[in-house]
Amino acid sequence: MYSYISGELAEVNEDTIVVDNHGIGYECHVPKSVIYQLPAIGDRVKIYTYLYVREDAMQLFGFRTKEELELFQLLIGVNGIGPKGALAVLGVLSAQDLKFAILAEDAKAIATAPGIGSKTAQRVIIDLKDKIDQIAPAGISGVTPLAGGSQVKSDVIDAMTSLGYSASEALRAMEGMEIRDDDRVEVILKEVLRKMSFL
Repeated sequence: MYSYISGELAEVNEDTIVVDNHGIGYECHVPKSVIYQLPAIGDRVKIYTYLYVREDAMQLFGFRTKEELELFQLLIGVNGIGPKGALAVLGVLSAQDLKFAILAEDAKAIATAPGIGSKTAQRVIIDLKDKIDQIAPAGISGVTPLAGGSQVKSDVIDAMTSLGYSASEALRAMEGMEIRDDDRVEVILKEVLRKMSFL
């Protein structure tokens, strides 16, 4: 119904904001991460919205980018995750971090969201792994899921996690690298560790 709302930022609360558009205040539930990206009260803001309708309530959810909105819509489609859970996930992981976590099968990173357990995090990965490419930005279009990647990539991620890095951090460090099946794990691992020191 509403694609976005543009207007003056009238109010910022713990998990909602109010956008004044021609004298009408639209209350939007937003992830915590959005709160920190907002301009000052009184400045103009554009919020991409999703109208959630239940028998007993109509709630508007707001996001700074279309990408966040699309991820929210994918998340609420996962069994066991409602709008609150989806907001919690997007509140602790940026859109890009969530994509890396899904592609790297990093359930631990997703489970850091309040109210999201490890089983639900695994379900997010299983349900969204094939859908995440639909909204992948240019920054991670070259990263492929582990299941379709090379054994070398998988071995490098295993080595990185044994060193204390998360699988999504390892996958992010391999972003844009040309990795072939005949590459040596040690060589790629050194290059990834070198990149990690500059991330």
